[in-house]
Amino acid sequence: MGKRERLSGNEAVAIALRQINPDVFPAFPITPSTEIPQYFASFAANGQVDTEFIPVESEHSSMSAAIGASAAGARSLTATSSCGLAYMWEELYIAASNRLPLALALVNRALSGPININCDHSDSMGARDAGWIQIYAENNQEAYDNMVQAYRISEHADVRLPIMICQDGFITSHAVENIELLDDAEVKNFVGEYEPENYLLNPECPMAVGPYAITDYYMEAKRSQAEGMKHVPAVVEEVAKEFAKVSGREYGLFESYCMEDAERAVVMIGSAAGTTKDAIDRLREQGEKVGLVKIRLFRPFPADEIAETLKNVKAVAIMDRAESYTNHGGPLGADVMSALYRAKADALAVNYIYGLGGRDVRVEDMEGVFEALKQMIADGDAGETYRYLGIRE
Repeated sequence: MGKRERLSGNEAVAIALRQINPDVFPAFPITPSTEIPQYFASFAANGQVDTEFIPVESEHSSMSAAIGASAAGARSLTATSSCGLAYMWEELYIAASNRLPLALALVNRALSGPININCDHSDSMGARDAGWIQIYAENNQEAYDNMVQAYRISEHADVRLPIMICQDGFITSHAVENIELLDDAEVKNFVGEYEPENYLLNPECPMAVGPYAITDYYMEAKRSQAEGMKHVPAVVEEVAKEFAKVSGREYGLFESYCMEDAERAVVMIGSAAGTTKDAIDRLREQGEKVGLVKIRLFRPFPADEIAETLKNVKAVAIMDRAESYTNHGGPLGADVMSALYRAKADALAVNYIYGLGGRDVRVEDMEGVFEALKQMIADGDAGETYRYLGIRE
């Protein structure tokens, strides 16, 4: 039976990792993810885990060590944020191309410059095409639950790909919330033991990991990664169903909030979804038909399912906490609009850039977004489809 605790998102993730008890955890600290290895180091020092905890000299080294451990047959992970993720960029592609099911606890933070340590999604969005599974949390409970499910997804025989478990820097990583933890035994039984099929330390099957791929092989390797990604949505839903049985908490590829009869909708990722839900509750009390689609699985992107959920809305605002510098909006906006186009949807769509560098997002801001959608419907025209929210011009 689970127990209720008051925890920050970082501590919640660290506790999930203690319960999982991975084999290897190399780490180098960077704000705002520093607390995850900090808490875990105390677990290792106190004998609460038998994980090989390795302090390294850089984020590049932490991912390199996690890759080496995973290739050797160990269950491994690391944690980072922002410029730390950028520093391990090269290694992200190596982990994915080698089909290594390791995990990364990513606490989202703006990338320099100008220098900023607060939340946006520019770090993980920049890595969205590296071949990693990406799952995002709205709150501390989801950060914990997503980490508990991570290895079941990435280690699945049909997947075998690395996974990023993302949460918003400071907003969830440092803020304390009431959450419910599973018992240690429940997590251990749910995650299970890692049994790699092929690994470097297997004397019965000598192999190479990451050899040079000439023209005759490189494209097939990339196709193999893509095939693994195709299986991810079904595995995510399968694992979520099993997780619901032990936790009572249900998850999917995304969350639909008040979408049954919604005529106006917002699509977004992360902690600002909670603010948006408050705005929706206010507007629903006034008889407004508004709703939210909160993305949980961003890579691979569940385009068909999202288009189906949005098929009856008249106007939709896609909210990006990262810029793409395309002059057309952000990465989530591009994916959602592409999905709507392929589904031949009639909804008027607009893309907002918001919350960069930790800029606050208030309930009133999101009410303003829904008001703008109402005006779009009245005008029969989306107007400017690439907008900024809460900016000083």
